[in-house]
Amino acid sequence: MHTLKAVRLGRKGDLTMKASVRIGAGSAWWGDRVEPAALNAEKGRLDYLCFETMAEATISAAQVRARRDPSFAGYDTYLDDRMKAVLPHCVAQGIRIVSNQGWINPEGAARRTVQLLAEMGFHGVKVAAVNGSLITDQVLELTEKILENGESTRTLEPSMISAEVYMGAEPIVQALREGAQIVFTGRVADPSIFLAPMMYEFGWDPLDHERVGAGSAIGHLLECGAQVTGGYFADPGFKDVPEPWNFGFPIAEVSPDGSAVLSKVQGTGGAITLQTVKEQMLYEVHDPANYITPDVVVDFTQAKLEQIEPDQVKVTGLTGKPRTPTLKVSIGCVEGFIGEDMFFYAGPGALRRAQLAKKILQERFKIVKLEAEEIRIDFLGLNAIHGDATPDDAPEPYEIAVRVAARTASREQALKIGREVDGMAVSGVSHTGKRVPHQERVREIIGVWSSLVPRDQIEPTITYLESGSCW
Repeated sequence: MHTLKAVRLGRKGDLTMKASVRIGAGSAWWGDRVEPAALNAEKGRLDYLCFETMAEATISAAQVRARRDPSFAGYDTYLDDRMKAVLPHCVAQGIRIVSNQGWINPEGAARRTVQLLAEMGFHGVKVAAVNGSLITDQVLELTEKILENGESTRTLEPSMISAEVYMGAEPIVQALREGAQIVFTGRVADPSIFLAPMMYEFGWDPLDHERVGAGSAIGHLLECGAQVTGGYFADPGFKDVPEPWNFGFPIAEVSPDGSAVLSKVQGTGGAITLQTVKEQMLYEVHDPANYITPDVVVDFTQAKLEQIEPDQVKVTGLTGKPRTPTLKVSIGCVEGFIGEDMFFYAGPGALRRAQLAKKILQERFKIVKLEAEEIRIDFLGLNAIHGDATPDDAPEPYEIAVRVAARTASREQALKIGREVDGMAVSGVSHTGKRVPHQERVREIIGVWSSLVPRDQIEPTITYLESGSCW
């Protein structure tokens, strides 16, 4: 039990602009490691620690789970692990937290965090929940066309399970301005989580597209965590980085003019170089001159990178263009099921045995009248990634995993995949290695479609809680 009983995080009535703000990454996605976040909180000398835990399908998957499991809390399933690891450091050092770990229940994430704070003996900490991103009940009235195929969004109605609009930084800024020390959101664009502290601390006007553009670009550099410190970058013999088992998460020291110095906690693995920063800067950016976010259209084309110290890169020249009148919406729909399983061969002749096994399964799927929109039988280690583009003269592997998958309209049809793979154990080819089928071999498919809604039709709301108070 911590002895500290009453704490306040963040600025204590000081309305002067800071010379700089230190913002650290706490996660890049739902399954990211916790230890680097704790290290940033402990040793990063941060003003803010920001957690990004969503992918396109995160909220839709959460909606599916909530339909099946009434006990599902609806927020990041690793919330406890992350908060327990960082709250003691953040409270002790006055580090504010901004996070989209709220998923489909930001208020639930806030309530749970208030509980954790109270259990640690930290009272008087104000926690905000930003709502408004879930627009499932309104989306068909607010949207017209599906961006991917031009059809009416009404065509999605029979299979739709959720719709989430990408909100921006402004409601987070409001929560910070109103004294929140920890802010949880639902679907907010990844860079916006990091942008909000800059807008708040420096007093940037939301329509100042040059500074907001720079801040969003910095948020983009931070949002993928270790990718800018050497994670997902290392390629042995071509792009080597030290101690890749010990990557630190990035920290940006941002100035009021929108420039920043990227660094990491001293002694951590990985590296921050011009090359690591460039790779992340262009990651998932289709047009570097027009990277659209809810807050601004970012322009990376004038960026200047300078290696000022080992593991320190200064970024200047980032800017932006006026924001769009619409916001993107992700619409999650149920689109059938996937049945999947695998088995194995090893040693001389592994490939020819796998090829015969593939033929056997293809014929048996006809016998059991498998109704599938798509069937794939891939050889892991040979063609599972490149498929038909695999060179004909690719070297024969010593061992092969045969992965079998089919996309079907019903769970009943998807179950046939595992049943026929089970049959390969004794009614198949010599030397077939088979897993004991304890794992789930059928999963529901969530398709994600996109549309646009008028910005002025989205109205965020904020709920405030406080640790130690009655709620």
